[in-house]
Amino acid sequence: MRVRCLVAASVAIEVLALSAVASMPAFAQDNPAPTQSAGAPSGDTSQPPSDTTPAASPEATSPNAAPTPTVVQTTPQPVAATPVVESIRSKLADLDKASSSDDVSALVTFYNERGEPLWMTDMGFSGEGLAVIDEILRADDWGLSSSAFDLPPSGDLPASPEDAAANEIKLDLAILKYARFARGGRTDPAKLSKLYGMTPTLRDPKAVMTEIAAADAPDAYLRLLHPKHEQFHLLHQALVKARAESEAGAKSANTQKIIVNMERWRWMPENLSSLYVWLNIPSYIVHVVKDGKTIYTDKIVVGELKYATPVFSADLKSIVFNPEWTVPPTIVRENLLPNLRGGGGLFSRNTAILDQHELKVKYNGRLVDAGSIDWNNVNMGAISFVQAPGPNNVLGKVKFVYPNPYSVYMHDTIKVGLFDKEERSEGHNCPRVGNPGKIAAVVLAADQNMPQADVDKLLSSGYNSSINITHHVPVHTSYFTAMIDDQGKVETFADIYKLDPAVAAAITGKVPKPEAFADNADPKPKPQKPSSASPSGLVPGIATSN
Repeated sequence: MRVRCLVAASVAIEVLALSAVASMPAFAQDNPAPTQSAGAPSGDTSQPPSDTTPAASPEATSPNAAPTPTVVQTTPQPVAATPVVESIRSKLADLDKASSSDDVSALVTFYNERGEPLWMTDMGFSGEGLAVIDEILRADDWGLSSSAFDLPPSGDLPASPEDAAANEIKLDLAILKYARFARGGRTDPAKLSKLYGMTPTLRDPKAVMTEIAAADAPDAYLRLLHPKHEQFHLLHQALVKARAESEAGAKSANTQKIIVNMERWRWMPENLSSLYVWLNIPSYIVHVVKDGKTIYTDKIVVGELKYATPVFSADLKSIVFNPEWTVPPTIVRENLLPNLRGGGGLFSRNTAILDQHELKVKYNGRLVDAGSIDWNNVNMGAISFVQAPGPNNVLGKVKFVYPNPYSVYMHDTIKVGLFDKEERSEGHNCPRVGNPGKIAAVVLAADQNMPQADVDKLLSSGYNSSINITHHVPVHTSYFTAMIDDQGKVETFADIYKLDPAVAAAITGKVPKPEAFADNADPKPKPQKPSSASPSGLVPGIATSN
C-alpha cells in the first residue's frame, strides 16, 4: 500500500509540473523553441526513430499503475507588442487570409516574435529604414527596375499606429521582393525556353527578415544579395558607366544587353566551386577555372539552332579515354532508321549504313546480327547502336561525363576543321572541344595531381578506359551574350539561339513572340534525306552530329 501511494504521489507531481509548463505564456521565453514532432530532433542519434515503440516501463505494465498523463502542446503566443506592432499583426492576419503569399506568411511569423517595429519610430522612418528605401530606389543601377517596388513615402509622418503599421508592411514587402529579384531574378528561366535547365536560388523570406533586422547596415545587406560573381559586378560597373555616358550625350554600350546578361547571372549557382569547367555557348569558348583564376581556355563547337546545346550545370563524374559511342535517339530516328527501313521488308534489308560507320547493334544490351532484324517491326526501345573506339569514332579520343537530363556531354571530334571557323555552331547539341587531351590533363592535374605523361599513355593506348573525378568539379554551360574582357570593355556575342528577346521581354513584363527564340522543343524533327554527298563521306546527320 505504501508503494502504491508513493507512485500515485509521484504521478500527481508530474502532472502538476507538466500542467504548469503547458500553461506558461509564450512571452515568458525570450526565444521559444519550435514545437518538435514525435520523432527525435535532427542529428540526435540517441533517440529512437519516430515509428519505434519504446519498451514499456514496469509501472506501465502493472494493472494497477496510474494512467500516463497527456501533454497538450500549445502554439506559441505572440510576444507583448507596441500598438504599432499590434496593428501590423492585425493587418498581416487579414492579408494572410486573402492570399497564399510566402512573403506575408513570413512576416506574420516575424512580427509574432517581435514586439517593436523594425523601421518605424514616433517621428516616421528610422535612419536604417530611410537607407533601405534609398537603396531600393537605386535598383536600376543593379539591372533591376525601381518602379517595380511599391515603396512608402520616406518623409511621411504617420498620424496613427495604423498608418505607421501600413508603412512598415509596405517597406517589408518591397524588401522581400527586392531580395527575390536580386538573388534569383524576375522570371523562371525554364518558362522562357526548354533550353534552360537551371533553377535559381531564392532566399527564404523569413530568413531575409531575420538577417536584415540583425544587420548593422540594412542597405548594405540588400546589396550583398546580388550575385557575387566577378562578371556580374563588372557588368554592373559597365551599366552604371553606360548610363552616365548616355546622360552626358555620348554614345554608350547597349544597356539592355548588359541588363539581360546580369539577369542570367542571377540564375547561376551561388557557388561555382573552387574548380570548375565553364562553357559559354555564344562565345564558343570553354574555360577551366581554379580558385577564381582561369587556368586553361579552348575553342568549342556547339549545336546548331535546330539542335541547340542546353544551358545547365552538372557535376563532372569521369573522363573517358578512347570512348565507345552510343548513337543518340535523334540520329537513330533521323538518319539510321530511314536507311535501315528503306529496303522495304523482312527479306530486303539495307544495313550498309551500319558497316559504313562501323556500327554494331545491341538488343537488350547484347550484340546481335543487324541482318537478322526486321527493322520495320522491331521494338526500337530494346535496340542500341554502338561504335567501338578507334580513329573513326565520332567522339574522338576523349569524352567528359557529367550526367544530366539532356544526355549531353563534351567530347573530342574527328572533324578538326570545325575549329578554324569563327562561328562554330554545327551539328547536334553535344559541345565539342578543340584539344580534349589537354583539357583532360588540366582537369585531372587540378583534381588529383595526375601527371601529363599518364594522360598521354591513356590517350595512346587505344583502349577504352575511364578516370573518376575525386573532387566536386561542376560543368557550367552558360549562355552569356555580353561579358567584360580583360581590358574592362563590354564584349558582345551573337545571340545564336535567339534567346535574348525572351529574357528582355520577361524582365520588362512583355510577352515575347514564340518564334523569336529557340526552344529546342520539336519532338519530331523532319527527317533528312540520306545522301553520300558530304565532304567527309558520311551521312550528313552523322557527320555533323558530334
